[in-house]
Amino acid sequence: MSRLFGTDGVRGLANGALITGDFALSLAQAAATVLTQGRHAERRRAEGRRPRAVLARDPRISGEFISAAVAAGLASSGIDVLDAGVIPTPAAAFLVDDIGADFGVVVSASHNPAPDNGIKFFAYGGTKLPDEVEDRIEAALAAPELLPTGGDVGRIRRFSDAEDRYVVHLLGTLDVRLDGLHVVIDCANGAAAGISPRVFADAGAVVTTIGDDPDGLNINDGVGSTHLGPLRAKVLELGADLGIAHDGDADRCLAVDANGEIIDGDRIMAILAISMRQRGLLAADTLVATVMSNLGLRLAMAEHGITMLETAVGDRYVLEALAELDLSLGGEQSGHIVFRRFSTTGDGVLTGLHLAAEVARTGKPLAELAAAMTVYPQVLVNVANVDLTRLSSDPEIAAAVAAVTVRLGTTGRVLLRPSGTEPLVRVMVEAADGDAATSIAAELAEVVQRRLAF
Repeated sequence: MSRLFGTDGVRGLANGALITGDFALSLAQAAATVLTQGRHAERRRAEGRRPRAVLARDPRISGEFISAAVAAGLASSGIDVLDAGVIPTPAAAFLVDDIGADFGVVVSASHNPAPDNGIKFFAYGGTKLPDEVEDRIEAALAAPELLPTGGDVGRIRRFSDAEDRYVVHLLGTLDVRLDGLHVVIDCANGAAAGISPRVFADAGAVVTTIGDDPDGLNINDGVGSTHLGPLRAKVLELGADLGIAHDGDADRCLAVDANGEIIDGDRIMAILAISMRQRGLLAADTLVATVMSNLGLRLAMAEHGITMLETAVGDRYVLEALAELDLSLGGEQSGHIVFRRFSTTGDGVLTGLHLAAEVARTGKPLAELAAAMTVYPQVLVNVANVDLTRLSSDPEIAAAVAAVTVRLGTTGRVLLRPSGTEPLVRVMVEAADGDAATSIAAELAEVVQRRLAF
């Protein structure tokens, strides 16, 4: 039986088979029974106060009824709800920690199209939930609800200064101003629209915005970090210094340099890690990234005396490694970048600010900073309708991977991994030559298909 929670909460088509108003209410009630069992919640009750939760959403239209259902589920369970409205996901995580709330709930489907939506939770301190806690919430869906009465039911209040608190926090992380920089910001018609342009302007940048008019239906629609064409065009049209692209809930950041070249999460991490090491801010001189990060990042980090620690794919695994080893910087190729000193989760606005700050600090164009890392051609092939359980044990596949690894030597890399959401094997090949990477990926995909087909 598959888990209810995916890699980032529960997600699906709003009003489809799963994400309905009734489900949102029930999930909120289940979460209330699990996430208010800690010492902080017990202390709050002992002081005669109810547990508190921060609630936020992105601007997609279905978020209005889903967040209302979540608020009802929490309040009916005796939780006081501070409704922050439309703000970035990392802002909600920050606010949970900032005010000492017991947990947080964000209604968002991140970079997915507008018809989708989702529900994700942050624990006390603004951290993501471990798998075992999510499993306890899933199990609690079948348990009796908390149904207090009278004065023990929760209240729902507007979190009136939520945005201001977050903006002050972001600006407080900078040690240089952005005066003189012209930055184009693509807000993906999402949760960043009300905050990211304001923060960059307050930091001194000249700001031009696109994708900054959310109407509930246009989130991620041809704009944002998954559609960089409009941002590239605007940067080139205006001769701007750089462009910053967020996704729908603003936990990602990708960039475009003044020449219109895309700077992905790997190159952003390379720039930030090198700078932080030079300034003595990179804990243990170590960067945390996933196995999908480009070989060029590994080589660039080694050249600059930085250790690169690999995790499984998913920002939660990056976060776990950062916390366990007390490290300071990590992220993913997709643009989820975590500054552990300032944030408990990936923060696209924070990342964009610090990338722009490095341009301002050094006086170097973004293209020059990004040249510290050479991007190796990376080819990804999905092999569908295969038996994932046999991937790691099939001798012919293992032999094929070993042979290719020898052929590539130190100038290439192979990774085969099962998808976490579909019956797919993802075959990834990196090589100094793009044609070679394409050929090898096709060769390995054929072996996987032949050996693992149903």
